[in-house]
Amino acid sequence: MNHSLSEKLFAEAKTLMPGGVNSPVRAFSNVGATPPFIKRAKGSHIYDVDGNDYIDYVGSWGPMLLGHAHDAVIKAVADTAQNGLSFGAPCGLESELAKFVMSLVPSVEMIRMVNSGTEATMSAIRAARGFTGRDKIVKFEGCYHGHSDSLLIKAGSGMLTTGKPSSKGVPADLAKYTLTLQYNDVAGVKELFDKIGDEIACVIVEPVAGNMGVVPAKPEFLQTLSEETKKHGALLIVDEVMTGFRVGIHCAQGLYAIKPDLTTFGKIIGGGMPVGAYGGRLDVMQQIAPLGGIYQAGTLSGNPVAMAAGLATMRELSTHPEHYVHAEAMTKRLIAGLKSAATEAGIPLATNQVGSMGCIFFTEGPVTCFADVQKSDLELFRKYFLGMLDEGFYFAPSQFEAIFVSAAHTEDEIDRTIEAAKRVFKKL
Repeated sequence: MNHSLSEKLFAEAKTLMPGGVNSPVRAFSNVGATPPFIKRAKGSHIYDVDGNDYIDYVGSWGPMLLGHAHDAVIKAVADTAQNGLSFGAPCGLESELAKFVMSLVPSVEMIRMVNSGTEATMSAIRAARGFTGRDKIVKFEGCYHGHSDSLLIKAGSGMLTTGKPSSKGVPADLAKYTLTLQYNDVAGVKELFDKIGDEIACVIVEPVAGNMGVVPAKPEFLQTLSEETKKHGALLIVDEVMTGFRVGIHCAQGLYAIKPDLTTFGKIIGGGMPVGAYGGRLDVMQQIAPLGGIYQAGTLSGNPVAMAAGLATMRELSTHPEHYVHAEAMTKRLIAGLKSAATEAGIPLATNQVGSMGCIFFTEGPVTCFADVQKSDLELFRKYFLGMLDEGFYFAPSQFEAIFVSAAHTEDEIDRTIEAAKRVFKKL
């Protein structure tokens, strides 16, 4: 494939923005390549500035469950934009989207719109700390909840070891309030709460981890989190920024039959526009300003165009459940086909899949936590990624990201992907 114009644009971008990008993984530094610069997208395809056509399995990192530029979403955005792009004042679309989310997720009794998943998670944690009067939070290794200071933390091997920042610019004094445990470790959760349960404000968890590849939570792990937080007066925050309305119309909490105290949303509720939200128990949410003393604000929160995009997406998904059925079937077909192709080529490959999210890991497996993920052969992944890109298939440029399949992907496109993978695997 010719990438000459992308290469030229990337060279210029690197003089203007850190690494030439506005989000690090887009730089393709993990795979040693120049990222294609995308010009347009439709359905399951994206097209770069050099005229290359790719079948897309990134889907803007999750929001595009309906496929790119879905007609109903584009129309809603265009119609709304005719009346203005931003008001900085209340508009009816905010309430419409809020009601839609709340009707589908029973644990959400009140909701606040924000502009991103990071805003949603940092605000939910502030709410939990303000409501409980406690400072310590618990997260899990390999779970990504945005780039706010409290969440960019690694912990030592000891359960109560003081957290260490995983990014420069995060104060060590703040890091000590974040405790990190192993994902899916029931015993570790119980031990921690037995020791310091009355000091913990909240536990935040991805019910399906999506930033260490795709790693689903075990039902007993989520149940333990629910039980221990209730017992000790802490709050359970379920981060559904990625899984919300992606793995099902009632989100991951509907799939796993759990009822968190707070939930964070993003991705799909914006329909491709920058939207996030957090919500949950009424007694907690009523402590958010202007009702209570927990402050959080945003000039562009509830932006009318963004609300219109999210509302159109949610309406389409809720009235046409066949989108979920098709997307999940295509995901299963793809993941099974990639596994079979790797086995045929003698390459160890573990796979995980939940709904229309999937992942392959270049390791024997099974993969149930970040320690398992880290066994993956990153050089094999790099070669596989570049091979598939050259064949015209756009996957995330990192072993530690999800494959997102949309309702727009067809059986023929899935089968073409698998056939390409067979050719690539044979060269590895």
